[in-house]
Amino acid sequence: MTDPSNRAVSRAQILLWNLATLVEASVTTNSEGVYEAPALPVGTYRMQVKATGFRMYTVERLTMDVARILVQDVQLEIGDISQEITVTSRAALIDRATTSVGHIIEGRTVQEAPLNGRYFLDLAILAPGSITASRNGFSTTLSRGLGALAINTAGNREETVNYLVNGITLNNLVFSSIEFQPSISTVQEFRMDNSTMSAGYGQSSGAVVNVATRSGSSQFHGELFEFLRNDVLDARNFFNLTSREPPTFERNQFGGTFGGPIIRSKTFFFFSYEGLRQLQNLSLNSVVLSDANRASIADAAVAKLAALIPRPNFIDSSGTPRFIGSAPGPVDNDQWGLDISHILTASDRLHGYYSFNLSKSVEPNYFGNTIPGFGHTYLIHRQFFSLNETHTFSPNLINEARFGFNRQFGSNTPNAQLNPADFGIRNGITQSTGLPQIDIAGGALNFGGPSNFPSGRGDTTFVAGDTLSGVYGRHSLKIGGEYRQFLNNNFRMASGSFGFPSVAAFLAGTANSFSVTLGNQSSSIAEGALGFFVQDNFRWRPDLTLELGLRYDWNMTPRERYGRFIVFDPASSSLVRLGSGAGPIYQQNNKNVQPRLGFAWDPFKNGKTSVRGAYGILVDQPMTSVVTGTAGNPPLATPLTYTGSITFEDAIGLARATGLAPATVDKNFTNAYLQSWNFNVQRELPGAIALMAGYFGSKGTHLILRRNVNQPIDGVRPFPAVSPSSTILPGTPLGNITQVESTGNSSYNALWISAVRPVARGLQVNASYTWSKSIDYNSLSSQGIVVQNSYDLRGDRGPSSFDTRQRIVVRGIYDLPFGGNRFLKGWQIAGIFQAQTGNPVNIVTTNSTVTGVANTLRPDVTGSIAILGAVDRWFDTAVFAPVTRFGSLGRNVVVGPGFNNTDFSITKGTDVVDRLRIEFRAEVFDLFNHANLGQPGSVVGSPAFGRIVNTRFPTGESGSSRQVQLGVKLIF
Repeated sequence: MTDPSNRAVSRAQILLWNLATLVEASVTTNSEGVYEAPALPVGTYRMQVKATGFRMYTVERLTMDVARILVQDVQLEIGDISQEITVTSRAALIDRATTSVGHIIEGRTVQEAPLNGRYFLDLAILAPGSITASRNGFSTTLSRGLGALAINTAGNREETVNYLVNGITLNNLVFSSIEFQPSISTVQEFRMDNSTMSAGYGQSSGAVVNVATRSGSSQFHGELFEFLRNDVLDARNFFNLTSREPPTFERNQFGGTFGGPIIRSKTFFFFSYEGLRQLQNLSLNSVVLSDANRASIADAAVAKLAALIPRPNFIDSSGTPRFIGSAPGPVDNDQWGLDISHILTASDRLHGYYSFNLSKSVEPNYFGNTIPGFGHTYLIHRQFFSLNETHTFSPNLINEARFGFNRQFGSNTPNAQLNPADFGIRNGITQSTGLPQIDIAGGALNFGGPSNFPSGRGDTTFVAGDTLSGVYGRHSLKIGGEYRQFLNNNFRMASGSFGFPSVAAFLAGTANSFSVTLGNQSSSIAEGALGFFVQDNFRWRPDLTLELGLRYDWNMTPRERYGRFIVFDPASSSLVRLGSGAGPIYQQNNKNVQPRLGFAWDPFKNGKTSVRGAYGILVDQPMTSVVTGTAGNPPLATPLTYTGSITFEDAIGLARATGLAPATVDKNFTNAYLQSWNFNVQRELPGAIALMAGYFGSKGTHLILRRNVNQPIDGVRPFPAVSPSSTILPGTPLGNITQVESTGNSSYNALWISAVRPVARGLQVNASYTWSKSIDYNSLSSQGIVVQNSYDLRGDRGPSSFDTRQRIVVRGIYDLPFGGNRFLKGWQIAGIFQAQTGNPVNIVTTNSTVTGVANTLRPDVTGSIAILGAVDRWFDTAVFAPVTRFGSLGRNVVVGPGFNNTDFSITKGTDVVDRLRIEFRAEVFDLFNHANLGQPGSVVGSPAFGRIVNTRFPTGESGSSRQVQLGVKLIF
């Protein structure tokens, strides 16, 4: 705040009125002319400045976005306070007060962009640095009708994003994914920071997604909506080769919102409900048995299993018999939300939000099953609660306290609850919980299981935090802390798995791998975290701001309530049960000091250019899935594996004799951390366009990786048996030992370019381009052993499984400039275009004897690898030769198909009467019916090797085939 001579104006009063609620906030400038209004609710404000000896200064509309520092400099004019200067503020285009690189998805886009499935996270992947994930992820893999539970952004793993709703985490700590996607009807707007976040953010290293929920206003408002999709309007999937008509697909999304004042200018509410009913048959494309195959079966168990496999109805170009059909997969989902805000006093306000979600889905092929009759049913309910209290101690000192929790309980049940003993399968399971999952020829034919079900879990995360904000001279200071407590209860009775290298091996009943865990695997885990931070945004000069932050986190070692952690101690070759003076399962991670430093410089001192650079260290809180497996060790359960020739009839006998396969955790396990840096330039161009270009990089250290510490060396295992002195199963032969450790790393380097044009004359456009490379040893923290050689991790250094070299995104909304009567005006079009290059494919063999783990050994490569680009032969398969040693081929050398998708909508809004509006919307997803292909088969010698048999996502989801959705909204 300055006078006409650019001298600071102190003790000026700034009044801020929320135009929706008419609630007022007040701050004053200090001796340096600096003011700050922290913790303001998202919305549009009217700002008024009063100072003795100066004319009153008014800004009519000032937009406050979620988790953003907005700079509004004011130069007062000398005069009487009764004389008023009024200006109209436009949306801030340039970030001049923070070095965090963030991307705001404002309310107009959230509510009006064409979103396939109405998943709000599909908007997050439109930000620079983010990608559309492939189907080889875990939480990034779409759940039909419900969306994905994670994203990949800025070269980071899927578990490195913290999803905050009103400042409270919505992550579950088993896989560090979002509990559920909030309905877009309850989302006001959100912001994603995906490089060098403020010191106020802990828990996750990769990105922060800040969601602000919709609140009530001083007037009653609401809407009712229905969105309808039906296969009669859709194109068939590219791989529906046996029918001209698409499989059954009907989706209804319906609901409504209502909000307004409870006590005028004091208490406000906002209620939302959204339901989903989806009937769908999912496309299946599987290798099956020919009549000649069936006639050659001599094994009794195989003969009984063959009766479950459908007959072929299609012969592919290689002469392989296939079944192409579908299986039912209904999805039901209901979600409620209630937001209440209340002004306690002139110095205190409360904001509370509660949401409940109930889902049931039948998944016939989610975990790899390729024929009808299998898969699993998923039933889950989830809750979320947040409570924020903001207290004003003085005009320049404000405190925000927050408390909340998220909670879930879910179960997974096999759809085919068959008894293996009835089929002559001796895998140690004699009850009707499900067949073992049978994988043939690298997944070309897969049925039974899923291998880890039945299972379920219940989680609760409690959060309490506080942030104190104040202005002292040119320093804008924040200091605060947060405590989180995660409680996780698990149960599982897995059905196990068999692997057959080929169809011929299956017909002979000779598998090359078998695994099962006998017994009930239950655990009750608690894990806490405590963090503190201090952040100083120091305005050194009017054109230069320094951001200086420091954060400390103590990620506490998890505990099992009943002492059910059992680990393998390599020093004594013993199984050790923890909890009786044996120490924690791994060391305490209490040395996490994280500096966050950066600058923002306006070189031309006109607010139209910002040169920014930053560096920060960010830490991940370890997931409880790191330790869960140890509760399935003897004596509580018996994990068994066997590699080599094995039959259904003798599986449990051979495995018991040679295959105890405990899970363990490195006692020196350390939480992962990320060094993140960037240098970027923002510039406001004519036409109110903000252009940003910058270099972004990161290095991940101590990333989660699993390896076999009992991998054979020249055919001999380092730990042939449990030590005779072990108190648990002394002398028992040992197979694979899966150890979770923090030996992974990653690197990411990228160019990000973005252009943003806020709404002007009805047109809003955002565009971005990303050119990047991500490298690591392994790309998923939740997967099993994937490295080729557990004694040579660097040999697996290569492109990340989610590596996407180039990506372009353009999105826009345009209110067509038609005037006249109610039938001509009110038209709007909107669209989202995204295109990206392909993701890597890791070529492997079925050999399981060299390392003890199937589908990890890579082949030799005998010539240059040619990408042919055909569905039946994506790459030249002739140059890959399986060997009985470590192959010469590197990890993730081949690149699969890219992704190209356009979604479009046209909306007609009509004012029926005063304050009553009806909108009709037609949305077309995958407008040009472009077939976005899935990944080619990656197992050398299998019928699917080099072939593509499905689209990237299942029918109905992004880019699968053209889908038409009709919608209607009644807004009042």
